Amino acid sequence: MSLRPHAAGRLGGDTDAETEQRQVERWRAMSPVEKFRVVAEMNAAVDTMALAGIRQRFPLASPREQFLRLAALKLGPGVARLAYPEIAALDLA
Repeated sequence: MSLRPHAAGRLGGDTDAETEQRQVERWRAMSPVEKFRVVAEMNAAVDTMALAGIRQRFPLASPREQFLRLAALKLGPGVARLAYPEIAALDLA
C-alpha cells in the first residue's frame, strides 16, 4: 500500500475514513520495537511470496539460484551483480 495520500488526504481508497483513522492512531501508539517487528514480518512475507513465484517459474532452480534470483528482484540486476557476480550467469529476462 502506498503511503501517498489519495482523495481527501486518505491513504487508501478501499478503507473507510474511520477505520483508517483508527489504524493510523494504532501505528502512532506503537513502540519502535513493535513497528520494527511488523515491518520485519511484512518483509519476510514478501520474500516468501517472491520465492514461491521464483520456484514456480524456475522449478529446477537450486536453493542458491533461488536466492540469487530473489536478490536480483530486491536489489535490481545491476546492484545484485555487484554483490553476487555469479548472477551474470543467470538469464534474468
